Amino acid sequence: MRRSFIAVGVAATLVAAGCSSSKKDDAPQAKMDGDKVIITAMAAADADTKLDTNATTTMVSDKFKIKFQWTTTTMDGGPAKEKRQIAISSGDYPDLFMLTPYVDAFTKPEVQKLGQQGVAVPLEDLIKEYAPNVQKALDGNATLKAMSTTPDGHIYALPQWSDCFHCTYWNKLWINSEWLKKVNLPMPKTTEELRTVLRAFKTKDPNGNGKADEIPMTTDTQDSTLIGYLMGAFAYAPFGASNGVPSLLELNGDTVQTPVDKPEWREGLKYINSLYSEGLIDRASFTQNAEALQATGNDPKAVRIGSSPVLYPGIFVQLGQKDGRDKQYDAAPPLTGPAGKSYTAYNNPTSTGYTFMLTNKSSKEARIAALKMLDYIYTDEGQLTVNAGPENVAWVKPAAGDIALDESVKPTWKAKDSADVPKNVAWSSMSQYNVTTKLRNEQAVPKDIYSEQGLERRLFEASKLYEPHVDKAKVFPEAQIWVDPSDVSELATLKTNLDSYVSQGELAFVTGSKNIDTDWDAFVKGLDGIGMKRYLELNQKAYDRYKSTNK
Repeated sequence: MRRSFIAVGVAATLVAAGCSSSKKDDAPQAKMDGDKVIITAMAAADADTKLDTNATTTMVSDKFKIKFQWTTTTMDGGPAKEKRQIAISSGDYPDLFMLTPYVDAFTKPEVQKLGQQGVAVPLEDLIKEYAPNVQKALDGNATLKAMSTTPDGHIYALPQWSDCFHCTYWNKLWINSEWLKKVNLPMPKTTEELRTVLRAFKTKDPNGNGKADEIPMTTDTQDSTLIGYLMGAFAYAPFGASNGVPSLLELNGDTVQTPVDKPEWREGLKYINSLYSEGLIDRASFTQNAEALQATGNDPKAVRIGSSPVLYPGIFVQLGQKDGRDKQYDAAPPLTGPAGKSYTAYNNPTSTGYTFMLTNKSSKEARIAALKMLDYIYTDEGQLTVNAGPENVAWVKPAAGDIALDESVKPTWKAKDSADVPKNVAWSSMSQYNVTTKLRNEQAVPKDIYSEQGLERRLFEASKLYEPHVDKAKVFPEAQIWVDPSDVSELATLKTNLDSYVSQGELAFVTGSKNIDTDWDAFVKGLDGIGMKRYLELNQKAYDRYKSTNK
């Protein structure tokens, strides 16, 4: 599945792998291929992307005199993260990591630890000397600079910056509006209205093929916002610091706390379990990958998906299908629960995982070439060309009468239909650096939100349903907060253990392998056994320091 601008996600204990702290003058000798410096690089790639022969790889290689030697992973987050962790732990890691935020991005604790170990090379001096566009972005964007600079003053890795309004409200639910018409029900606004809709989808044959093959709600393990979306009717469900990873933290005034041990969270899980127990939530939602979800959404025999809690419809159904099935799905608003609550999560409008990292395996020449390449990607021309593909191949200049996404500005570029764009011409999601609001808003987008090129406007309008439901006072600013270096290892271990404990516990309650009425107290007690109190204490300490330095 090709993801460009519109799509926009487990820390293991890191081993020093025999590496000493890296200094500016101890870089290895450059390896050359003619006049090109060899750079080994690790990246995620989908089935249609062959980075060795990719058109953007060829262009960048010629422009910046780089010979890339790629190690690739799939877009499946679990195996991708495991592969990079094994590479680091074994000491057999590349010169450059160019990762994808929602697949295998580094977390803050990982970046700090790799910097402390000398695996990650400090970038700030290289940026000042060789990357003026990157420096300009850092100087002009306080959040990006805070995200990028560790407490010791170094920049060991860079996040992608991609202003994305629809990504800010990640926890969406897409419902088949054609099926709603078939079963004569309105778009649901409450938890019980959703239950009524899902029951009708399951029992009233809305796809009209005479078979009970409809799936009322389904998702996949990589893209799911199922718990986050449904929980919003009961409690604020915070979104995390890496796309696709729910957070354990929220603010109560200036107090850092967790919502996952509160009675409201219990009621939310109880509701989700009730849907699952009725067969209204697909059992495969908690086991299948993105490819399996797409296969269901694209089933040539019949439209089978009634709803899916994911970022955008292209995750579960191929856009631009001849039968128009992708046009059937509209965003449901945040639901209102029995106590009158209706929240949506707030995701930092850019990716907050760390994706560009040079290691101490890289030569000085490789570092300079890589930073010059990144600096080009930070320009509008570079971003369009590297991320989307070459002009007149993946995008064109707007024609007379074209309208920008922001109708108050003049459009400067227009994406071509994906069916008309050759495969393997762009770096797509691994290169979404410095995608500004200005660049996004200058895209020519049709008024028809159901056309393939109208998708960006469709997502923009859908997100307007969610924007009023954010309580920003509850948002813990994970993007800008770094913990004390002395706490990094402890916090990384706590986060890994707590993330695993909470996700496994929630899954057990939702699927019924644990009884939420009888096992909830033990689950809450277990949080303290895993270290929740200490985790909150360390994050409170980091938050207090952040507040004191940003008055």
